Amino acid sequence: MKRSRSILAFVCLAVAGPQAQERLAEPPPLLVSAPADAWTQFRGSPRLTGVSASAPAPVLKLHWTYDAGEIVESSAAIAGGVVYVGAGNGDLLALDLDSGTLRWKYTTGNLIGESSPAVTADAVYIGDLGGILHAVSVRDGKPLWTFKAGSEIKSSPVVVGDAVLSGSYDGYLYALDARTGRQRWKVLTQGPVHATPAVHDGLTFVAGCDEVFRAIRIADGTESYQIKSGAYTGASPVVVGERAYFGTFNNEVLALDLRKRAVAWRYSDPDRQFPYYSSAAFSNARVILGGRDKLVHAIDAATGTAVWTFATRARVDSSPVVAAGRVYVGSSDGRLYVLDEASGKKLWEFDAGAALTASPAIASGRVVIGSQDGRVYAFGAA
Repeated sequence: MKRSRSILAFVCLAVAGPQAQERLAEPPPLLVSAPADAWTQFRGSPRLTGVSASAPAPVLKLHWTYDAGEIVESSAAIAGGVVYVGAGNGDLLALDLDSGTLRWKYTTGNLIGESSPAVTADAVYIGDLGGILHAVSVRDGKPLWTFKAGSEIKSSPVVVGDAVLSGSYDGYLYALDARTGRQRWKVLTQGPVHATPAVHDGLTFVAGCDEVFRAIRIADGTESYQIKSGAYTGASPVVVGERAYFGTFNNEVLALDLRKRAVAWRYSDPDRQFPYYSSAAFSNARVILGGRDKLVHAIDAATGTAVWTFATRARVDSSPVVAAGRVYVGSSDGRLYVLDEASGKKLWEFDAGAALTASPAIASGRVVIGSQDGRVYAFGAA
């Protein structure tokens, strides 16, 4: 029997404490968008922009499906011609991008929720609902190391230089040595760290249950500053220039001015008041995200005004990906949609027959997404 979709529970914890201090190697500059041939982490790049340099065909064809045997809430990563994705039963799968053939399977021993793989040249990293972060060899799926947090991990890991960043429902954001899994520092927030941390200019950014957006120095785990958001947040922030953007459970999308350390604008639909769980993409000065109002929203990044909306038949928790002027996004109505980025007009859709809450991954002209009936789909040129 399939496991039902896990419920996001935000229980704010009134706790605080010191953080360990250890310096990390200075990371290289970070890409704003994912390269054409790889999608190595949730949202494609450490800034979480949700943009790919790949150019899938205007009309897609289903190339293969793979039955993972359980709900797939984890969003896929793609690197070196291999798709990496977590299945709800706890398996981390490595599938051939061209054929969908299983290359290897690693069993975590716990269920996997929304934590999505992050891939480097040597390792794949993923968290599970038992609170364990796993490092696995890309070559053969053999374990490299594990790290035990205090509670479940739904946050997706982000690799920065020789460090792996990941949050946990124990309230901490962790920085671990990418090679050994040794803890370098941890920062305690006032609630579960559900969202994936964004990275920009030596800082990592996280928003969450405690209604606080934090900027933390990657070098030593010191909090640089914080901005009160006024709402708890399940979405991960996208950071571009001096602004961060994310939706909240207070039925708003926020733009934060990181220089002034204040809210720049708040967007809400005047007619439909629903939370935003989808993480935003940023492309061509627009913020694009799904809402639980069944809409995909495109918002002017400068002013916070609506540019267009597209209506699906159910809530949109899937996070959009933008590639070659098109928006790719799943919906709980069971459909994968392709929209025109400029107008929001529907260009193509595919009915998977089960809710799509995972987010698309795009690389080498392929679009990959998992569904809640346990299938992984790969699309390409007709």
